[in-house]
Amino acid sequence: MSVDPDVDVHVPAQRRELARTHGGVLAVIAVGGGLGALARYGISLWLPTTPGHFPLGTFVINVLGCFLIGVLMVRWGQRPLLRPFLGVGFLGGFTTFSTYAVETRALLTPGDVPIAMAYLFGTLAAAMLAVLAGVALMRALTGKPAEVAA
Repeated sequence: MSVDPDVDVHVPAQRRELARTHGGVLAVIAVGGGLGALARYGISLWLPTTPGHFPLGTFVINVLGCFLIGVLMVRWGQRPLLRPFLGVGFLGGFTTFSTYAVETRALLTPGDVPIAMAYLFGTLAAAMLAVLAGVALMRALTGKPAEVAA
């Protein structure tokens, strides 16, 4: 099983190549993750979640993060450190689907079930549409055609 299709981890010289190149990738992911978590925290202060109400802050964070992932998929695919910094690091630290799950569970009480279901399914639908919107917007802005899977 190889990490990179061009590198055979069973060959010592090629394993050393991974050690040289992946340190920088891990560093930018860590920095991006920290910055993304700080941005998420800022939005959660701006839009705090009130028990028994629709968790708007987490909803905005996750939908915005999904939109930005769609943008990233089209725009920055060729830069070796920018994509891990933004996609895995920043957006990984920014989006919070674990909080989404916890908040959905917390809303599953008598009287709040309709809000829980709206949040559960609304977030999924909005997140998927946001990715598609980000991709469509960037393709329209850059003139980059859709890639066809072989």
